[in-house]
Amino acid sequence: MTSPDEAGRQERPEQPDVILCADGPMLVRGDHVVQDADGGLHRTTRPISAICRCGKSGVPPWCDATHKVIPRRSA
Repeated sequence: MTSPDEAGRQERPEQPDVILCADGPMLVRGDHVVQDADGGLHRTTRPISAICRCGKSGVPPWCDATHKVIPRRSA
């Protein structure tokens, strides 16, 4: 017999942890699928994935650190 806590975990899909880096990528931890701008789905195999938020990456949807050479917008 499973405990109520175990049963609850089995019913809920695991949600990834998301961290937004200031002027940088979105870091996603956990099992997840990323949808790109064209609707393509990409299942990740890494424990942590960096997803581009600036739109200038050469390998979308992944971050390639291009954001570091883009002039920042003033607040």
